[in-house]
Amino acid sequence: MSKLGVMVCGHGSRDTDAVREFEAVARGITERLPQYVVESGFLEFATPIIRDGLDALIAKGVTDILAIPGMLFAAGHVKNDIPSVLNAYAASHPGISIRCGRDLAIDLKLIRAAGDRVQEALDQADDKVAITETMLMVIGRGTSDPDANSNISKITRLLWEGKGFGWGEIGYSGVTFPLTEPALEHAARLGYKRIVVFPYFLFTGILVKRIYHYVDVVAARHPEIEFIKAPYLNDHPLVLDAFAERVGEILDGTNAMNCALCKYREQALGFEDEVGLIQESHHHHVEGIGTGGAHDHSHGHGHSHGHHPYAQADHPLGPKSMKADHHNEPGDESA
Repeated sequence: MSKLGVMVCGHGSRDTDAVREFEAVARGITERLPQYVVESGFLEFATPIIRDGLDALIAKGVTDILAIPGMLFAAGHVKNDIPSVLNAYAASHPGISIRCGRDLAIDLKLIRAAGDRVQEALDQADDKVAITETMLMVIGRGTSDPDANSNISKITRLLWEGKGFGWGEIGYSGVTFPLTEPALEHAARLGYKRIVVFPYFLFTGILVKRIYHYVDVVAARHPEIEFIKAPYLNDHPLVLDAFAERVGEILDGTNAMNCALCKYREQALGFEDEVGLIQESHHHHVEGIGTGGAHDHSHGHGHSHGHHPYAQADHPLGPKSMKADHHNEPGDESA
């Protein structure tokens, strides 16, 4: 009889705080799934790597592995890199079954968690400014996948309308456009008294710290506007609940990603030549290399890790605008 186990696949980060937060979330997922053996690992930078976690499951007698990506959306890491690592491992371990779960995606649990984080920021602010005189700015990770990027727009609308903000805008921390600084500059010209900046991220890391840095930069230019930094999702209980649900979906057979808008399956506008690209991981060279200053790894703009070039890499409000900025480290992501 097969023994079930769960593998939580994180991205990894050079930021030790991000790694620590991912590990806390992995523990939270473990607590919600006491019936399974649970291990975790990282795609790049941090240790243990995903293969180490899989080895640990097998050492505990697991033969049927339910793998879930510890990520918000299905971009290249969820569609290509993690499945490539898992498929290669399964091929080299006969008798071991590995089934992949989907990303967290747009989920009302996540929206409620995001609403709580935004409310935490509002609760710390001066209550003299009405919510209708306050703008919400949601900052996403930013990827070379237009479907994943578009999710930030929907999440922003759900939060904007649900909380009753006067206006909502979006921005991204890297790869696509508009990047955080030009997005905030645009927002500052719309006449709102307060701007709440919410990084729609699971964990801290270089990118979240970059977002907060640019909030300070733009706020200094516009002292007439109150800028508030909302906390990111982190280990909110509803986030942990959503992760546990993804495991159940694998077993229930309801584990369906949104493939209708996938640029690797259909001709997405501007990305027509990416249909049918080979599914492979581009992270082997940074597996387990360490966090902090242990590794100085430079990446190209808009197509880090050797991925297919991003179609809009030269957009003036995107990666091109950050080439002279020492804060730009587009290859790193929150864990």
